[in-house]
Amino acid sequence: MIGDGYKQNFVTLQRAFANEDVCLMDCMDAQTGKPVIAICAVSRQAEEVLFTPLAKMFDGNPFEELLPSA
Repeated sequence: MIGDGYKQNFVTLQRAFANEDVCLMDCMDAQTGKPVIAICAVSRQAEEVLFTPLAKMFDGNPFEELLPSA
């Protein structure tokens, strides 16, 4: 079962794409220190720009890394 938080993030991501308020951002994994690419929603508040990470991109072939749940 997909939790409510994931569903809310997905809706936020859909809105960000619809409004063209989305970007790819170079980040570092907080636990491993390895580079990771994140999909972020972008919001503007006055003079400030806020990037909200919503998903990570796969480094390899996602079909080889994931199996659907039963």
